[in-house]
Amino acid sequence: MAKITKKQLIDLLNRDLGLEYTAMVQYTQHQGTLKGAMYQSIQKELIIHAQEELAHATILAAQIDYLGGVPTAVMPPAKTSRDSVKMLKQDLEGENDAIARYITRIRQAEDLDLYHLAQQLRNILAMEQEHAMDLEQALGK
Repeated sequence: MAKITKKQLIDLLNRDLGLEYTAMVQYTQHQGTLKGAMYQSIQKELIIHAQEELAHATILAAQIDYLGGVPTAVMPPAKTSRDSVKMLKQDLEGENDAIARYITRIRQAEDLDLYHLAQQLRNILAMEQEHAMDLEQALGK
């Protein structure tokens, strides 16, 4: 992998930050619209996921600022559906994307000897993996 610049890393972290905002909004909307008794447990979990995504955004914003960047306030649109299973699949897709991005981001931070950032990203990655496990369980995977 070609060595990344600090500026490029800040730009990628800002993209990640925007996606954390999106995840928070998407989880909030999905937990409010899931239908059926079989989803009561995951609805409660999605509220926690939304709060954890906000925590991730807060960490990323602080790290971006520390690196000399300006944290973004821009976010991609959230995915919505009227179908409960589709909503959970959308959430799982987002978590799997986050997992892949953070694995890459950790390597990029380490390439720049930013081990403090890499550790923060590892903590976020572990939580994203827990989110994916919760969603897979809710989907019967």
